[in-house]
Amino acid sequence: MELTGKRVLITGASRGIGEALAHSFSGAGATVALVARSEDQIRSLASKLGGTAHPADLSDPADVAGLIPRIEREAGPIDVLVNNAGLDSTAGFTDAPDDELRRVTEVNYLAPAELCRQVIPEMVRRGQGHIVNISSVAGSAVFPGLVTYSASKAALSHFTAGLRADLRGLPVGITLVELGPVPTDMLAHTENYEPTKRSFDRVYRLRLTVDVPRETVAAKVVESVRKNRRHLRLPKRTAAFPLLSEAPRRLTELMLTGIPHQAR
Repeated sequence: MELTGKRVLITGASRGIGEALAHSFSGAGATVALVARSEDQIRSLASKLGGTAHPADLSDPADVAGLIPRIEREAGPIDVLVNNAGLDSTAGFTDAPDDELRRVTEVNYLAPAELCRQVIPEMVRRGQGHIVNISSVAGSAVFPGLVTYSASKAALSHFTAGLRADLRGLPVGITLVELGPVPTDMLAHTENYEPTKRSFDRVYRLRLTVDVPRETVAAKVVESVRKNRRHLRLPKRTAAFPLLSEAPRRLTELMLTGIPHQAR
C-alpha cells in the first residue's frame, strides 16, 4: 500500500512503540490518528505530526464501542488500523490485582478484535485497507509470571489468523507482528518478578533473543504495510517459536483451499 495521503490509526500512541510508529508513518507521508488514555501526550504528538488525537480508554468497553465511527466522523476514513496498545501483567497469576485479568484481556485482545470488527466493513466498501496487530513472541513461548499477558497475546495472534481466513479474497491486508523484547517501560516491569527476570536473563545469556529498538520495530512495520506482508517477527532469532505455533494454522489454510471464505 502506498502510504502517502493515507490515514493511519494507531492505538497506544502516547509513548513507546506507539509513539515511534506515529513518527514512522508520518514520515512515510501518512496522516496519523492517535488513540491513548493520555490526552495531553497524544494531542501534543498529533500537533507535532499534523495528525489528530482521540482520547480513549481501551480497557473500558464503553469507550471502545463506536470508537472507529467516531474517529472517522472527526478525522476521515481510516486506511490502516494499527492495534498497538497493550498492558503487561508480571506477577504470579493468583497474586495479581483482582481486576488485572479483565483489564489486560480487554486491552490486549478484546479491544483490538472489536476495532477490527468496526473498521473492516468500510475498508471493504472502499476497496482498500490494512490491519496491523501487534502481538508478542510471548503468545508462543510463555515465561513464569506472564500467564495473563501471554494468553492475551496468544488470543490476538490466533484471532489474526482467523480474521485472515474470513477476509481471504477481500481487499484488506493483515500483518501480524510478533515481537521479542523491546526496551520500553513494559519490558522494564519484567524486572519486578524474580521468576520472570530470571527467565529473561537465561534467554539473553543463551543468545536466543536480543533487544530490538522501538524505532527499528516502527520502520519494519511501515515497510510491512507497504509490502502487504503477512508476518513480521523481531528479532529474527526468535522466529522459530511463532513459526511452530503458526504451522497448524497454515496447514489448515492449505487444507481448506477452494472453500468459499464468505457466505454467498
